[in-house]
Amino acid sequence: MCPFPRRAIAAFTTFSVVTLALAGAVGCAQAQPDRPPTSPTTSPPPAPPVAPASAAASSSPEAPPAPVVNSTLDAPLFYQLLIGELELRGGENGTAYAVILDAARRTRDETLFRRAVDVALGARSGDQALAAARAWRTARPESAEALRTQLQILVAMGRLADTAEPARALINATPPAERGGTIAALPRFFARAGEAKAVAALIEEIVRPHMQAEATRVPARVAQGRAWLAAGDAPRALALVREANTMEPAAPGPVLLAMEMMRSHPEAAGIVTAHMARSDVDPQMRLAYVRSLTDQQRYSEAVAQLEQAVKQQPQFAPAYITLGALQLELRNVREAEAALTRYIELVQAAGTSPPAGAGSDGDSDDEPAASPERGLVQAWLMLAQAAEQRGDFAAAERWLARIEDPRRALEVQTRRASILARQGKVREARELIRQAPERTTDDGRAKLVAEVGVLREVKDWRGAYDVLTQALRRQPDDSDLMYEQAMMAEKLERPDEMERLLRRVIELKPTNAHAHNALGYSLADRRQRLPEARTLIQRALELAPGDPFITDSLGWVEFRMGNREEALRHLEAAWRARPDAEIGAHLGEVLWSLGRKDDARRIWREARGKDANNEVLRETLKRLRADP
Repeated sequence: MCPFPRRAIAAFTTFSVVTLALAGAVGCAQAQPDRPPTSPTTSPPPAPPVAPASAAASSSPEAPPAPVVNSTLDAPLFYQLLIGELELRGGENGTAYAVILDAARRTRDETLFRRAVDVALGARSGDQALAAARAWRTARPESAEALRTQLQILVAMGRLADTAEPARALINATPPAERGGTIAALPRFFARAGEAKAVAALIEEIVRPHMQAEATRVPARVAQGRAWLAAGDAPRALALVREANTMEPAAPGPVLLAMEMMRSHPEAAGIVTAHMARSDVDPQMRLAYVRSLTDQQRYSEAVAQLEQAVKQQPQFAPAYITLGALQLELRNVREAEAALTRYIELVQAAGTSPPAGAGSDGDSDDEPAASPERGLVQAWLMLAQAAEQRGDFAAAERWLARIEDPRRALEVQTRRASILARQGKVREARELIRQAPERTTDDGRAKLVAEVGVLREVKDWRGAYDVLTQALRRQPDDSDLMYEQAMMAEKLERPDEMERLLRRVIELKPTNAHAHNALGYSLADRRQRLPEARTLIQRALELAPGDPFITDSLGWVEFRMGNREEALRHLEAAWRARPDAEIGAHLGEVLWSLGRKDDARRIWREARGKDANNEVLRETLKRLRADP
């Protein structure tokens, strides 16, 4: 029999008799000395089931049963770990830390060292966590995880001066084939360190020995570039990116960093466009560029990149769903349907379809939208939207009927509500949204926004305004809802109230580019306080560089101020990035005022092809008595 130590028995008072019996049985079994060791924290696998006699007789003699491999978790170690966990559960963090760290030192087991670090961090004891990480390195000097842990703890403690040694050791401990990736990841280790300039100088020092080796020279420069960019030294970062790109034009690292810089530093765009002109561009790189362009609302350029991607690799399904989404956003309905249908064909040809019960509560909501299962659902939703835009409500319902994912129930109901609203059944549409299930705490707010969207769809500005008023009584400082109410106030021709709401939004959220832009545009459109309007719009453009709608607003305020050539420059840039009907209306009016009436009519025809019902476009054509 395997006796219980007295201290263990005292610690076991919170456990049931059954738990004690099982613990003793496991301890006795593990105490057998004649079994090969594995990990001291791994329990033995369950014994294989006993085969019936007939099966045993017919089994092949060449397939002997697998040997039973047991853990080296003996009774003393088992009790020690259990006592440590019980001490932790009882609030004795220091004792638990000491017990578990002692077990880790004796066994040299990395899982136990990690547990000791976690206990220390849970007690907010950085010094103890650091001591455990150093003990881990001493016991297992070859462990990259120990080095990473020590480095992370030092950064969290703000001890930058002590990070150089473990960082260098981590790079050197990484296999040569993976060393570049470790170097490129250095800025992420220091992302929360603060002191951005000190971090950049430190990373420069750490990677200096790797600046010449062929396998690491590019990652070393990219790591430095990313660090100096975070430190606010964009020229230095750009110089490093260019140097790395010159060394290896096909390397993705410099190009990805250049993509990040494009929005605020347009001079980085040349590196990206040169890379995208290559014949051997990886499709995923092109998709990354598309995401960057989409973030800047440069949809036309993004579409051109996707068309190039599917031309080079016609079987690359992810490009088609993104292309379909962008074409739908641009109101190119037929092109969107073609791309989305092709996506579905490729996914289904690969044998992928949503599994039974897909999207249940056990599924991760972090799964990428373009993964096959989630991508199909997304494609069906977009095809329903495209059919709705064409006025084919029966086709839209057929696409929606395919979706059984409970996570998308609210989206499906919202789409159905939009279809009802377009048919004049507004009451039924609102009721459908209100009856939609709420899976998360955010769903209630999403239903409210969806109901406002339905009311906007049918131009019930007053109804939407009232719904938002009720919502803001419950959440008076919700800046997003307040912004929506400001837009409704404008539709109700209440400019003073709109301005009050937008100024409150800016007060609550000074980085809200849309609020700055909306207020500036409203002033410009009403020819009021034009210098202030321009200042507001310029601030919006600082917050969201390259946004075509804000660029459109800047062009419009320049036009109102009499600067027609400057207005034309901004509006042409906005139209190239996003050929939206409202932007087209403004561009056409500036061209008309400059005497370029044929060009104005051409732009207006294109704009009307995008959205013939756009209010700004229709008002412009009526006021100018122009017939495109």
